[in-house]
Amino acid sequence: MQKGHAERLMPMIDMVMGEAGLAFGSLDRIAVTYGPGTFTGTRICVSAARALALATGAEIVAISSLHLMAMSAAIPAARTKYVAIATDARRDEVYIEVFDRHSLHAAAEAQCVAVKDAPGLLGAGPIVIAGSGAVAVAEAARGTGIDAMAICPDLLPDAFDMLFAAEELPVVGTVRPLYLRPPDAKPPAPSPFVGAATR
Repeated sequence: MQKGHAERLMPMIDMVMGEAGLAFGSLDRIAVTYGPGTFTGTRICVSAARALALATGAEIVAISSLHLMAMSAAIPAARTKYVAIATDARRDEVYIEVFDRHSLHAAAEAQCVAVKDAPGLLGAGPIVIAGSGAVAVAEAARGTGIDAMAICPDLLPDAFDMLFAAEELPVVGTVRPLYLRPPDAKPPAPSPFVGAATR
């Protein structure tokens, strides 16, 4: 969604609770991804999770969207030791994180980098790269001699994967959005009329 996150999210949650036949007081754990992603979407989802936890007394568990995508069953088995998740961050940039395929521990922390600079995070290869930025990053990597293959360009964070992760993730006291870069919106310039003498 480009807009309307705040207006749409809570009715969607209410609908899911209704379909499950559960009251909000029945919640004992709330699982949330905290970014990176769009500034508004990330802020709204983290705010909603924190508000629900406060209202219900439920615990919160949290995981980055990149880590959740790395856990996806859509990523096929392969001979590579590492998998990178790269999502399009616009402006010829990607959000990228590199994971050990077996432990899913981060081998290179999440960053927002220019596509041309992303190969520097991948190591010598071979490596597979998944996500909406995978094709661009793999092409840039091959241009530097790295054995890189793009897979799953339509990969997105999946709530079904979160369901299983939620049982294993540690409970957190609070969760903060992971933005990786400043918001696109800028404060308005000062008005020439503010503080002007009145006549």
